[in-house]
Amino acid sequence: MPTISEFFGIVIRMYWEDHLPPHFHALYGEHEAQYNIATLDVIQGGLPRRAHALVVEWASLHKEELMKNWERCQVPAAAVGIAPLE
Repeated sequence: MPTISEFFGIVIRMYWEDHLPPHFHALYGEHEAQYNIATLDVIQGGLPRRAHALVVEWASLHKEELMKNWERCQVPAAAVGIAPLE
């Protein structure tokens, strides 16, 4: 599973050939959540409130890059890193 970004202790990953809808995984400590790329809604799991807000802020800035990485991971091909939230 490629790690595509890391910021403030949050790790963003995508699995190769993962199930629909297009999504990414956010990990923070022992917490994990899956986020729908199109809507940024949580599909499964959950993060603490502050970590969730940071993930949504980051993802809203990088939706196009996230979709391109989703498409690459379906091939499967190497995902491309995405700039962290600063």
